[in-house]
Amino acid sequence: MHYLGIDLGTSGVKVVVCDKDSRVLFSESASLTVQSPYPLWSEQTPKDWWIALCQCMDQLAKQDALSHVAAIGLAGQMHGAVLLDESDNVLRPAILWNDGRCEAQCQQIMEQVPTSADITGNLVMPGFTAPKLLWVKQNEPEIFEQVHKVLLPKDYLRLLLSGEYASETSDAAGTSWLDTAKRSWSDTMLGVCGLNQSHMPVLFEGTAITGHLLPSLAARWRLSSIPIVGGAGDNAAGAVGVGIVDNGQGMISLGTSGVIFTVTDQYCANPQAALHSFCHAVNDSWHVMSVHLSAASCLQWFADTTANGNVQALLDELAQAEITNTNCYFLPYLSGERTPHNNPRLSGQFYGLGALTTRAEMTYAVVEGVAFAFKDGLNVISDANIDLSVLSVIGGGARSDYWRQLLCDVLQITLEYREGGEVGPALGAARLAMVGALASEPVANLCPPPALVKSHTPNPAKADGLNTRYSNYKLLSEHAITVANTLA
Repeated sequence: MHYLGIDLGTSGVKVVVCDKDSRVLFSESASLTVQSPYPLWSEQTPKDWWIALCQCMDQLAKQDALSHVAAIGLAGQMHGAVLLDESDNVLRPAILWNDGRCEAQCQQIMEQVPTSADITGNLVMPGFTAPKLLWVKQNEPEIFEQVHKVLLPKDYLRLLLSGEYASETSDAAGTSWLDTAKRSWSDTMLGVCGLNQSHMPVLFEGTAITGHLLPSLAARWRLSSIPIVGGAGDNAAGAVGVGIVDNGQGMISLGTSGVIFTVTDQYCANPQAALHSFCHAVNDSWHVMSVHLSAASCLQWFADTTANGNVQALLDELAQAEITNTNCYFLPYLSGERTPHNNPRLSGQFYGLGALTTRAEMTYAVVEGVAFAFKDGLNVISDANIDLSVLSVIGGGARSDYWRQLLCDVLQITLEYREGGEVGPALGAARLAMVGALASEPVANLCPPPALVKSHTPNPAKADGLNTRYSNYKLLSEHAITVANTLA
């Protein structure tokens, strides 16, 4: 039998079909765009997600790729707020994970519920779902009054696929409404936003069956009414995709955003350092992660600005330049930053530009700056007494051998790049579907690490130079925080 994974990302929808050995047999994707009508705003139209998913599914059906699919799993961008009325009409564009408009509401929630970090395991951050709803209540009361259900992005697709209001604990942990240790909705955190449990979907674990494909869609795609499992938020799904399911395993996701993710077998939190503590999607476990709002998106932005969008051309130029010394630095805060600063006002910056600075030097500064942001995150994880010596690396940016090695040298950790890393969340969603359909088999047996493509070990000759540049990067970051707070 085969298993289908759907990943609703920020830049597109990806759908994969894999077999029991996690080999990706078929794959389709469709692009999405983000709207930013005002500074700090980031929105998408949920209807566009559905159109993109149907395009992928229709293409797969034409290839007869779906005939042996036994179950569906869902993964997706976390934290987004989809507001529905009693007829399931979308009341406004979805407010996304990288939206920074609701900093004031975060402070209000934490002041009104001083124990919020104890309940959720996290600071209330502008990207999370709860402050978005409080913002809507205060700024769009006519919309808030019509809210019947609040769904996360992938769970809106679930509703259209199955007719069920359902979510799962890994994604729900990013709302600031979940009691993360208990893996259940918190009445206290919902109440401060003017909501209650009737506004929420039913909670499941990531491998549990939440419903079945609607007959009309099953007929359209030549499927039976197969089960749909809970799935996971994008990072937890990406972890499952590369076999990160047991205590102590970890990964780096070098995607639109950047994440260092590690599994824990018990609830663990360090909220004051902006470390995220969420539920994992398997084994009744948890995970902690550092989150950096702009990672591979920084290089895409620079390519759009200087190379007609051709990221590979910049990387090829960088590899040929063999840069060993530059005064150029980059702060990768194009959407503010979470770990460790939790500051939506931070902005991206180049420093040290001169008349002789080359484009290759600027490209180097971008990829190095992202690597330094990951080092900030790794330090926070270490402060929580979690030691990591080997990390898998996934995400679109991980396709670059140069970037993987630079990350390895900066972090001083062995990095492993594995097959399927570029489709991690979609593959993870398919694996969760497989676990749900084959409930009697151990998760670790069904979700092993994929085949190793390349292992990267730190180059000791680069350690001193990179440590010096990291110290300079930290000074620039501290200055940027001062300026951002002054200009706020």
